[in-house]
Amino acid sequence: MSERTVETRDRYFHFLPIQTRWNDNDAYGHVNNMVFYGYFDSVVSGFLVSHGGLDTAKAPVIGVVVESMCRYHHPISFPEVIDAGLRVGRLGRSSVRYEIGIFRQGSDKAAADGHFVHVFVDRETMRPAGIPETIRAALAPLAY
Repeated sequence: MSERTVETRDRYFHFLPIQTRWNDNDAYGHVNNMVFYGYFDSVVSGFLVSHGGLDTAKAPVIGVVVESMCRYHHPISFPEVIDAGLRVGRLGRSSVRYEIGIFRQGSDKAAADGHFVHVFVDRETMRPAGIPETIRAALAPLAY
């Protein structure tokens, strides 16, 4: 069996520090696997709001998650502060694949990494729509 490749910090272009919470830990004393998807969502949504101008309450075009995946390499635990790294693996007409790395502060190797895919849709009809230009312009520099 070959060893899995572990992502490194230098492959990501935007970072969000996140304070783990006591209730993130599970019975084994480390952050539960499902919490990582919340970290993924926080770095992506935070970026779209702060850099892409997304108004989550009123935007006529919104992103819906159609696929997600996470690989776990090393446990993390409360009270650690982690860095969620973000890059764009694919930027299409109406979809984007975000690639996320979760890093312990001071570590160059990911504790976890994964991706999720947004398809942008018209809020009213839920039919695919083009990625808004302000969001596309913000995401383009993150393309890997």
